Formats: sequence, C-alpha cells, structure tokens
Amino acid sequence: MRENFTGPSYTIGIEEELMIVDGETHQLVNAIESLLEESGDGEIKPELMESVLEIATKPCADMGEAGRQLRALRRQVRQTAGARELCIGSAGTHPFAMWEDQRIVARPRYRDLVSALRFIARQELIFGMHVHVGLDDADKSIHVANGMRVHVPVLLALSANSPFWRGDVTGLQSTRTPIFRQFPRVGMPPAYRDWEDYERQLNFMVSSGVMADYTYLWYDVRPHPNFGTVEIRCCDSQTHVEHTLALAALIQAMVKELAEHFDGGQELGDYPWQMLDENKFLAARHGLEGEMVDLPSSERVATKALSRRLLDRLRPHAQDLGSADALDGIEDLLERGNGASRQIVVYEANHDLTEVMAEIVAATAP
Repeated sequence: MRENFTGPSYTIGIEEELMIVDGETHQLVNAIESLLEESGDGEIKPELMESVLEIATKPCADMGEAGRQLRALRRQVRQTAGARELCIGSAGTHPFAMWEDQRIVARPRYRDLVSALRFIARQELIFGMHVHVGLDDADKSIHVANGMRVHVPVLLALSANSPFWRGDVTGLQSTRTPIFRQFPRVGMPPAYRDWEDYERQLNFMVSSGVMADYTYLWYDVRPHPNFGTVEIRCCDSQTHVEHTLALAALIQAMVKELAEHFDGGQELGDYPWQMLDENKFLAARHGLEGEMVDLPSSERVATKALSRRLLDRLRPHAQDLGSADALDGIEDLLERGNGASRQIVVYEANHDLTEVMAEIVAATAP
C-alpha cells in the first residue's frame, strides 16, 4: 500500500457534516445537488444522504489558516442555501428528523454502501466532524493512532452534541455514537505494532473481499495513507465554529505530544481495549457531567476534571504550534457546557424541538 507520510508535520485539515434544512420549518431537505459549487477555501461535497452537506478545508499550515477557511466555507454554504430559502445547521443529530424521509445520494459509493449494509446504512442520519493532522513517518502514524485511543473519550465528552433523535429525548449526550456503532469496522480501533502490521492486516481484509480499501475502516482514529495524516473521527459536529476549531487545536496538540513521544523512543501504556471502549460509552452517555476511569490509576475521575488536566498539559504544545488562542473554545465548553447540554437548556424552556433546531441554525452562522 502506498503511503504519503512525507510531512510537513502538524498540518491541519477539518471536515464538517452539516444539515440542509427548510428556512421556515427547519425540517431536513433533500437538496444537496443544488448546493454543490466551487470553493477557493476547500471542498463542498455530498455525503450519504441528500440532506447532508460536507465541507472540508484544504490542508492548512496552522490553525489560523484553518479557521479562515472553515469560516469562509460555512459562510459560503449558508449564503448559497439562503438564496434557495434553505438554512444550514450543525449538530450531531437533527432533533426530530426521520431517516425514512431522506434520499440516498446518487453516487456509486453510497448506493453500494446501502446495498451492502441495508437498514444499517439507511438509518445513519448523523453528523460528525473529522480532523486530519499531517505526519512525516508511517510508523509514527501508527504510534500516534494507538496513543490517540486514550484521548477519544475525552474528545467525545467535549464534543457531544446530539441529545435528541427522532423527536425523542434519548438520555444520551451523544446519540450519534451508538447509531454509528451499528456499522462494521467502527468505534475504538485495535492497536497495531507498526506500519508493517497495519498494512498486513488491511491487505488481508481487502484480499478477502470484505472491503475495497482502507477508507472503509471507519474507526474513531485511523492513519490516512493517501493524505499522510492521522484522522480523528470520534466527534459530533459542533454548532459553534469556535468549538470545532478548539477541538481541532486540541487534537493537533495531542498528535504533537504523541509524535514527540515516538521520536523519543518511548513506549505507550498498554490499556485493555474494553476499558477504552467503556470510557467512550461513559462519554456518550454523560458527556462532561459524568466520570471516566483514569486508566493509569484505574480510579474513576470526574470527566470535566480529567479534561481540564489534559488541557493544561497540552497547552504548551498548542503554544508551540501557534494555536493556543483556539483553546479558548475548550475553556468555553468546560465552563458553559458542551453542545448537548446547551440544546437541553433550550428544550427544557418549552419542550419544543423546533425551537431547539432554530437555535442550532442561528448559532451555526460564523
């Protein structure tokens, strides 16, 4: 398998899956084809369903450039949608939409996906954000991906933004997480020894016919050989662009710390996959308001305290990268609550999910 881990390290790319909604009712609208257009700041492209729009920045040298591109992309799709009496919203799920009403995009990859997975794919009406961070060595990418697994639950707790599903109060902070879990090859990835081990295992899966290539691994963290990046895929889409950028800056700092750990010849801690996965469930269930298992000590710790401790440790790395200012958005999440908590506050005022969706649309504007 060809890989392009040639550097420069720590470049950043951000992808967001957004909702296309009616300007008055805030129902999802199957309108992606009318919104596709050229952009100088990245890509505007379809996803599985016609009511979903994805924006993706170009590879950026730093968070300042990534922020400019992401804001410009959000602004562009909002203006294009507005000219058609549509709006753009960003959250992990639409609060009251039904997957049965959504059309599948007329693209071979997505039609083949539905053919292979049937109901599992058709009900995947969810919205996530992905962050790519560039690296300069294939073995290093495996070390970083293995190490990032410990951070996935904290990232999910901070980003949880989907407490409603099909008009129901689910009791979860990230309903998107268990919905996507129905897919094969998702969730907490296995650990690989090195690039050779990763390549051998992937080639086995491809040659056995279960998948066409590595892009059909939808794990929370994965090396992306074509791009020369490690891709982090565990976060719900964020309503406020400042939170998207803050999470991207935190992820970039995590990757830098782990890359330097590899360069120093250090070994990662060996934690049971089951506990990594359990922490992820706790994050999806409780967000920042619950507890997680602090793996080195095996003690339960408040998730907010664990997140604060991690933020303080990573801040010097963000300063080295010139992205420390973006971490103000993490401070905001810790002080004022994640997106799920904010949606619940709006809902509890009048028990009106249309009001929740209207608030999401208003706050999505950059």
